[in-house]
Amino acid sequence: MEEAAANKLRMYEIGPCEDSYQIGVSIGNHFSDLIKSRLITDTIFNSQLLPFAQSPQSQSLLQSLTNNNSTNFPNYWNELKGLAHGSGVPFLHIMILNFRKEILPFVPKPKSFEDEELMDDCSDVLVVSDAMAVAVHNEDANVALVAHTYLIKATLSNGLCYTAYTYAGELPSCAFGFNNHGLAFTLNSVPPVESEIVAGGIGRNFVSRDLLEATSLEDALTRIRSSLVSVGHSYNLIDVNSRKILNVETASCQRISVHEIGSNPFFHANMYLHLAVDQVHDQNSISRQHRAALLPKESKQDLISLLGDTDDSEYPIFMKGPTLYTLCTAVIDLDKRTLAITEANPKKGELSYVFAMG
Repeated sequence: MEEAAANKLRMYEIGPCEDSYQIGVSIGNHFSDLIKSRLITDTIFNSQLLPFAQSPQSQSLLQSLTNNNSTNFPNYWNELKGLAHGSGVPFLHIMILNFRKEILPFVPKPKSFEDEELMDDCSDVLVVSDAMAVAVHNEDANVALVAHTYLIKATLSNGLCYTAYTYAGELPSCAFGFNNHGLAFTLNSVPPVESEIVAGGIGRNFVSRDLLEATSLEDALTRIRSSLVSVGHSYNLIDVNSRKILNVETASCQRISVHEIGSNPFFHANMYLHLAVDQVHDQNSISRQHRAALLPKESKQDLISLLGDTDDSEYPIFMKGPTLYTLCTAVIDLDKRTLAITEANPKKGELSYVFAMG
């Protein structure tokens, strides 16, 4: 791994750890300041999630989420407990941060908050051709996440090692990561309408945490298929060993669609593109999709420049606020077997980290 001389994004290396609880304790203790700071400044957490979680009408939903996720993923549930213990934050607060997408659809809210729910709009452009095999990802999030993310490099007791971009207080990773099996992923939120959401199912943070331990593309797909999730998600699965990229769209009731990326560059914002699901009309995603279609995609630099595009002042691909920000851009080069992270506009080429994959 090469590290740039100056970067704002902190990284914590941990392990081998004896169990998941100890991983959580260690991360929580190390990043207690960032976790507490996020909870203080996160408007959606304080105005919607926490008041709802403390009300009687939330109890059956929270109990279902607890029962289903702790039963199916006991190790990651223990990791959440360790995260709360290590950070000194109440477990309820850590829990609802990790289930924000599974809880928010059921929170009564004034209309003024509706636009703020889109906390993690992301953009990806993917291609696998004779000339290049590249995935470029913008990690977009609500303003509350600015300066509230970090990198976790963990070695597990079985020898598996993963590196994951992580939101403060959440399981690694609802954003992107890779492991020493040459498997990587990036994620795009997709918004199904409320009638498509199943209350109390498996949380997407638990599925993505599970993907960090996948040993192959087939194993990753099995982990995604087997989870009875509440809401939808789009996964970009990347295997440097087989030189393959898959875009996987999912929804509740174990609905899934897999699209293998080829020589035709594939841009994905925050809409379902190939799985038939009723979804929220998202003008931000539609605008980014249309803009991406107009831009050149002949080279790796073209793809990087595309994700740095700010031509549309209302809905830019590279976001600068006031509500949504591009926190960083990740560039995965399957032929070079590298993952590079830049915290500035990717057009500038200012790298914070470059990791060797596998």
